[in-house]
Amino acid sequence: MTNSTSTTASTTGGDSRRAGRREWIAFVVLLLPLLLVSMDVSVLYFALPSISRELHPSATQQLWIIDVYAFALAGLLITMGSLGDRIGRRRLLLFGAAAFGIASVTAAYATSAEMLIASRALLGVGGATLMPSTMGLVRNMFHDEKQRGQAIGIWSGAMAGGIALGSVLSGVMLEHLWWGSVFLINVPAMVLLLVLTPVLVPEFKDPAPGKFDVLSVPLSMGAVLPVVYGLKEFAADGFAPSYAASVAVGVVVGAVFVRRQMTRRSALISRELFGPGGRFGAAISLNTIAAFAMMGSAYFTTQYLQSVLGMSTMRAALWSVAPSLAVGAAAPTAYAVARKVNRAYVVAAGFVLAAAGYVLLALSGTDSLWMVLAGAAVIGSGIVTVMALVSDMGLAAAPVAKAGSAASLLETGQEFGGALGMAVLGSIGTAVYRADMPATAPATARQTLGGAVAGTDHGLTTLAREAFVHGMQYASLAGTLVLMAAAVLAAGMLRGVGAAGIPTPAGGDAQETAPEAAGEPGATPARLTEPAV
Repeated sequence: MTNSTSTTASTTGGDSRRAGRREWIAFVVLLLPLLLVSMDVSVLYFALPSISRELHPSATQQLWIIDVYAFALAGLLITMGSLGDRIGRRRLLLFGAAAFGIASVTAAYATSAEMLIASRALLGVGGATLMPSTMGLVRNMFHDEKQRGQAIGIWSGAMAGGIALGSVLSGVMLEHLWWGSVFLINVPAMVLLLVLTPVLVPEFKDPAPGKFDVLSVPLSMGAVLPVVYGLKEFAADGFAPSYAASVAVGVVVGAVFVRRQMTRRSALISRELFGPGGRFGAAISLNTIAAFAMMGSAYFTTQYLQSVLGMSTMRAALWSVAPSLAVGAAAPTAYAVARKVNRAYVVAAGFVLAAAGYVLLALSGTDSLWMVLAGAAVIGSGIVTVMALVSDMGLAAAPVAKAGSAASLLETGQEFGGALGMAVLGSIGTAVYRADMPATAPATARQTLGGAVAGTDHGLTTLAREAFVHGMQYASLAGTLVLMAAAVLAAGMLRGVGAAGIPTPAGGDAQETAPEAAGEPGATPARLTEPAV
């Protein structure tokens, strides 16, 4: 029998409801889609040669096979977050799991490049439903501030680890199976999710969501996709007028989208999210900068392992997992410290720690495996510290009824930040590389390190590796400056936030308030529907 209750909390004291074994088991179930969605970002890295031999895609189709997943994911996050608040986050999660599973099967057995591209696009749609749903449900299931912080920390670590795990897992599977197997691994997890979620995970939805703003859907996609596309192409090919025009179109459409959200009563993005105190806006900004640093460093470290040190793709993928061991402990440690120390200082310290990692990259040479791995571990630890704390703060600041929308905006900020990090730092590295390469070198060698390494001139290859490391050093210095500025920004933006991540009253210490009470005053509580048992 299905019962309906309301999530309420005292405005004068903390919410005493602590999650029990059932909620933690449900949380483990919710980690499945998160892990798989993040893995699918990198799972094709090893499979492309086999796909090319069997499906014979053109160069443009190869790019779309890789990129269409991320584009669909980024473009639909805002829409799906808002939709989940309206129809129910569990219901949207189940829909996304079914779509993700079906798309995985069609991708595994694709008979043409076009079919694989379409399947990857559907995977992106499914991923866009899964990511905000999982984070939104975490916000709803864990009312106790300490437990919620622990859950968000694990959530952040799983997302970061999934990207590294995806490339390794695909390499291992391709040693023994055909290329479609990298997609079929999603299917058992999605079936398990469809079976267990209705039993373990309660339903949450906004009881008064208002009319769904259909026109804002294409506007949100028109704002996100051109900017992400342009920034990714900047990172891959350098500056071009067409890429700049793409970013400009996205900015213009984004301005129209923001204007519509500010003037409509039932907007896709609720104005309740940006209430007094500015904590949610601060969380998005700092999360975006963190993603900038994370993806900007990954742009160099992956190429360093393969093209500078000459590792095979599989060996490089295995080495890239090593920093994850340190990163996994960062979020729980940071949260434990943030329970006792003002969160502004802990977040600022996370940025400073990541800046120290960039310094290690700047000191690396052409034979500095351990220095680069240490730099990646320190950067990852600092960034996961920031992401876990500001994501928790952002979700706590949002009205509980808008948790799905809040999660989608945080994740969209990560997509923007990651693309911007690769574009800006990648462009700096590329400019230095090309300036160091002799004019007499072949055009392919002057363009990229990969083009130089593919040649037979060992002297030119050595020079290209030195030029790449020189470019990485300059980009790392730029990353250090950005992160130190971010540390100052975090200390300023969060100076009114106490150790628990809530506003500190003037003249006193932070008072414990329930997550729901931390949102917009007068916000309507979300409806909670217990699963049938």
